[in-house]
Amino acid sequence: MVAIGQNALSLEDFSDVLLNKGFVNLRKEDLEKVDANFRFLKEFSSDKLIYGLNTGFGPMAQYKVSEENLIRLQYNLIRSHSSGSGQLLPVHLIKATMIARLNSLMRAYSGVHTDTVEMLRDMINKDVYPCIYQHGGVGASGDLVQLAHLGLAMIGEGEVVYEGAIHPAMDIFNRLQIKPLSISGREGLAILNGTSAMTGIGMVNIMQAWQLLEWSVLLSSMVNEVVEAYDDHYSYELNIVKLHRGQNVIARLMRDILKESGMVRRRSDHLYDPGNIEQEVFEDKVQEYYSLRCVTQVLGPIYDTIRQAEKTVTDELNSVNDNPVIDHINHNIFHGGNFHGDYVSLEMDKLKIAITKLSMLAERQLNYLLNDKLNQKFPPFLNLGVLGFNFGMQGMQFTATSTVAENQTLSFPMYVHSIPNNNDNQDIVSMGSNSALMTERVIDNSFTVLSIQLMSVLQAVDYLKCTDKLSSVTLGVYRRIRAIFPSFVEDAPKYADLRTVRDYLRNCETIIPIREKSEYHD
Repeated sequence: MVAIGQNALSLEDFSDVLLNKGFVNLRKEDLEKVDANFRFLKEFSSDKLIYGLNTGFGPMAQYKVSEENLIRLQYNLIRSHSSGSGQLLPVHLIKATMIARLNSLMRAYSGVHTDTVEMLRDMINKDVYPCIYQHGGVGASGDLVQLAHLGLAMIGEGEVVYEGAIHPAMDIFNRLQIKPLSISGREGLAILNGTSAMTGIGMVNIMQAWQLLEWSVLLSSMVNEVVEAYDDHYSYELNIVKLHRGQNVIARLMRDILKESGMVRRRSDHLYDPGNIEQEVFEDKVQEYYSLRCVTQVLGPIYDTIRQAEKTVTDELNSVNDNPVIDHINHNIFHGGNFHGDYVSLEMDKLKIAITKLSMLAERQLNYLLNDKLNQKFPPFLNLGVLGFNFGMQGMQFTATSTVAENQTLSFPMYVHSIPNNNDNQDIVSMGSNSALMTERVIDNSFTVLSIQLMSVLQAVDYLKCTDKLSSVTLGVYRRIRAIFPSFVEDAPKYADLRTVRDYLRNCETIIPIREKSEYHD
């Protein structure tokens, strides 16, 4: 059971709720604060002009709304902004959005009735997910369009995903005895006016980015192992003189992974042999290609980027991202722009650039393994059959290369792509939900690339017949994947194998402890 309320959520807490490891609980004392905030707003606003309560919205805020229309105003906002298009968000991203919105509303600065948060809790716990679409919202007055679809379902007028199918919301509410939300004050604006779609998606992206980085370190280590690289490029002594945290974490992980390997070579045992100095041309390559030798320098910044993204997006998750802010403690209401999504948008752009670079490293390592003229060790395309008759991993390389190319194009930043709209009221915007969704696509693509790389590494191990020389960690990876993807010689369609390996990479338990515990986690 995960309590959502005044205590900050960590990435671990968020993951527990998202992956159904724990139900959402709203503590009595936290609900009392939400109720006190609601009652303060009702009393404070009785004789005052409050944006979005008794005025129109955005550039229409100059128009006062009559008292008899105040409740209808909130319904009008939800209905009019339910204008999303494109594909339906995957269910896990919809759930992530709901968790993020509930967490913000439970900070007790949005003036909502407790019915609102209790309904969100019940929908999450009963796996009822509003139909929210990918396109819509510019991330400045919050994720207005995405969250409007959340609100539409909550008032019983939209559609929901339940048990894998789309249904009218009221059909499922009646079946599960969920009462649709009745607007009491500013609940419409409070549901819409926040960064919860980009934040929820961003949290999922960070979870997946850590998983990708773990596999990238493992695969980079395995590639170095099977080509019998030298060990000094990931040594403590070489890396410690570069003062970046990420680089030294990656180097330490590689040392841990490869410490028992019987294949990685020590430079002093080979190139430092006095007999070598007499040679004009060295048989052994003095230094490996950058994709093998510079792993710590390439993956180190990616580690630091993911870590910074986790800190920033988790801060946003635990923030009040509404407008206005209803402050019952200081007995005032503050108008501003906490709904602006710049923090999330910028971090998602940085994250997708970092993950694109990770996929580029994987593609270069893959190319090295498949190109016999480079590695001078393996048959072309790691073909274990008859050269010229069989094709090995040749077809799979095309998929990896084209997927990385798409990542590179998707890496153009959305953060600097502001387009004024809303009668120029929203004259600078974040495009945060677009950035988060593009990052999600880059991450998804990267799992495909790393899966192809892993399949190739295993073929290399089988060609060398070197399982007895692998480190215990890499041997464990070999055995796990070979259990679901057997070695092959004859050509056969590989798309189903790719899907199987990819699903494993996304969902397996941690193999190496790459991520440090969140500062929010007790």
